[in-house]
Amino acid sequence: MTTVSTNAAPDGRRQRSERSKQAIIEAILEMIGEGILIPTAQQISDRAGVGIRSVFRHFEDMESIFIMADETRRARYEDDFLGGDRQGGIEERILHMVEHRAKGYELHGNVMLSTQAQRWRYTTLRKNYGRYQRGLRKNLEDWLPELAALDSSTREAVDGIASFEFWNRLRDYQGLSKKAAIDVVVKLLNGLVKAA
Repeated sequence: MTTVSTNAAPDGRRQRSERSKQAIIEAILEMIGEGILIPTAQQISDRAGVGIRSVFRHFEDMESIFIMADETRRARYEDDFLGGDRQGGIEERILHMVEHRAKGYELHGNVMLSTQAQRWRYTTLRKNYGRYQRGLRKNLEDWLPELAALDSSTREAVDGIASFEFWNRLRDYQGLSKKAAIDVVVKLLNGLVKAA
């Protein structure tokens, strides 16, 4: 005698529900990556291939969608900004650090812009953005321990020059190539650290 599991139907629904939820997260990440920095619920549902009601069945509000998307990509962000060749003299390390950050900024620039555009609206995004900024600052100190000897205004200038905001200005507003932007940041950082 063959028995039929009574859990088959609930498990099937649960799997479909999980697939829909994952499709929603993938949709928002794809759109942000393409430059749609503040996608609407309707755009997300269209891209994910689910109904608008399904979006809000899985997520309480838009903030919870953005939070889940951020959590989904957090490990990737951290992997792309940590590591790198930290050997050599100060000039070598500055160059390697800027090249490493440039790679991360290029990969995740739209995500950063999306977060900046919405952090005034969502407390969690504001907190997450602050946490990422503190992490980048700590990472900068790991690359360049010499910064500890600098005065506070020079240290703040170094942090500002190494920031995504400065990188985005060079690349987007000033139209510099990636290589030219790297050259500018390296020159400025070398000048500040050596002068101090």
